[in-house]
Amino acid sequence: MRAFADLLDRLIYTRSRNAKLRLIGDYLRATPDPDRGWALAALTGAVDLPAVKPATIRALVDARVDPVLFRLSRDFVGDTAETVALIWPEPAMAPMATDPLNLAAVIDRLSQLSRADAPGVLGAMLDRLEADERYALLKLATGALRVGVSARLAKTAFADAFDLDVDAVEEVWHGLAPPYAPLFDWAVGRAPQPAVTDIPVFRPFMLAHPLEETQVDLADYAVEWKWDGIRVQIVHVAGETRLYSRAGDDITASFPEVAAGFAMPGVLDGELLVKGEGQGDRIATGGAASFNALQQRLGRKQVPARMLADYPAFVRLYDILFDGETDLRARDWTHRRARLERFAAVLDPARFDVSALIDAPDFAALEDLRAAARDAAIEGVMLKRRDSPYVAGRRVGLWYKWKRDPLIADCVLMYAQRGSGKRSSFYSDYTFGAWTADGELLPVGKAYFGFTDDELKWLDRFVRNHSIARFGPVREIEKSLVLEVAFDSIHASKRHKSGLAMRFPRISRIRTDKPAGEADTIAALERLAT
Repeated sequence: MRAFADLLDRLIYTRSRNAKLRLIGDYLRATPDPDRGWALAALTGAVDLPAVKPATIRALVDARVDPVLFRLSRDFVGDTAETVALIWPEPAMAPMATDPLNLAAVIDRLSQLSRADAPGVLGAMLDRLEADERYALLKLATGALRVGVSARLAKTAFADAFDLDVDAVEEVWHGLAPPYAPLFDWAVGRAPQPAVTDIPVFRPFMLAHPLEETQVDLADYAVEWKWDGIRVQIVHVAGETRLYSRAGDDITASFPEVAAGFAMPGVLDGELLVKGEGQGDRIATGGAASFNALQQRLGRKQVPARMLADYPAFVRLYDILFDGETDLRARDWTHRRARLERFAAVLDPARFDVSALIDAPDFAALEDLRAAARDAAIEGVMLKRRDSPYVAGRRVGLWYKWKRDPLIADCVLMYAQRGSGKRSSFYSDYTFGAWTADGELLPVGKAYFGFTDDELKWLDRFVRNHSIARFGPVREIEKSLVLEVAFDSIHASKRHKSGLAMRFPRISRIRTDKPAGEADTIAALERLAT
C-alpha cells in the first residue's frame, strides 16, 4: 500500500495534466503485477468492494474514537476517509511483525468478505498502516477515489508509459477485467494486443468541440439537432446486445426494451430518449419527451412494467461504427450516413430512428434555427464534417456542437457544504434559492463549479463569516448574497419543494452589487420551465 498511497498523495497535490501523466506512468512501470493492474483499475473506477460501505467505516471509527469528536473533526476536515485516516488511534499493542500489505492482497481479501466480517478485517488493516496509507485504503474500499484523474487520463498515462496508442488501449479495455494481465503483457511485449472479437465491448465515442466564435462553410458540414437525452452506444456481437453510456457504463438492464429491439450484428451511436412531447415541437422531425422524463429511468437495475409503459425509451441514431463485422470508423461521414440509413431501415421503428438532417442554406439561416432551439427544448445543433472519419475523442475541425445560450437567474445563497478531495478544506458546494410570492426562499438548485480559485476563496470566507446554523457538514447562510446562476434548462419536478429542477447549473457571477430581495422569483423561473 505504501507505493499506492504515495501515488495518490502526489496526484492530489498536482495540478498539471502532464505531471499527473508522468506520476501514473512512473508508478505503472516501477510496480510489479498484479498491484499495478489493480491501481489502474482503482484510478479508472473499476474496483468494486461491496462489503465495505461508508456506514461500516463510521461504525468502526465510532468504536475506537469518541463519536462527538469524530463528527466535529469530520465537519472540519470535510472528508470521511481523510478524517478517519488522521484520527485513527494507534493500537494498544503493536501489530505482530508481518509482511507489508500490498494492494493486490488488500483487494483480494476485501473482495471475499461478508458485511459481517468487513469491520474486523478492515480495522486490523488500518492498525497496520500509516495515516496516508489508511486514507488510500479507505478511498479504495469505498470507491470514492477522487484525486483529479479521469478514467481517460489514467488510460492515457498507461498508453504513454508503454509507448502504446491510447485509442488502441480503449479498443480492448472493456473486454478485459482487473488486474488486466493481458493488457500489461501486451504493454511489455510478452504478448500481442488482446483480442476482443466475440465480446460486445464499448468503443470510445467521437466527441465535438464547442463552436464558440468559429464559423464554418456549410457546404463542408452536415447539420443535425443536438437532442437532450444521454449519448449511448448499442452493440450486438455473437448473439449478445449491450447498451453503453458515454462513460462506458453498461446500462442494458435499465433499458431492456431497447436492447431487445437490437438483434443485428453491429455497433451504433445515438441519443437515448423517451417518447413523448416537449422536445422538438414545431421545428424538428420526430419529437421526444424532456430530459426529466428520461431521468425517471436512469440508474435503475430493474424496471417495473408500469415504468416501461409510462416512459418508453428509444434511440435516435447518429452514426454507425460497425456494420456486422465491417469496421466503418475510417470511412467518411457521408459513407457512414448512407450505411446507417440502410441499417436502420430494418430496425424496429418504435425503438430506433435516424437523426434528421437540418437544411440550412447558409450560416445566418443556421443561426436563426439555433436561436429557436430553446423554444423547442432542444440543446442546440451539431455540425459534422462530411469527410470526417469516426475517431475517438475530440479532433479540431471535425465535429462541432453549437449549444443554445444558457439561461440566467439571480438566486440567493442558502446553504454551503465542504467539497471533497482538493476542495475538502473549502465550502465549495452551494445551494441557492428563489423567492415565492409570500416571501419564502425555496431551493432551486445546487452548483459546485463555474467560479475561479480566487472566487472560491472569497465564497469560502463569506460562508464562514455569515453562517447562522450548522447541520453536520452543511452550513446555513445568512440570506444576503446573490449568485448569478447559468443553467441549460429548468424542469418541473415533484422531488423538490420549489417544484423545479435545474439542468447543469453553474455559478457564473457573484452579485455583491444586488440586494437579496431583488433576486428572481419561483414564478419567473416557472416561466422558463420546459
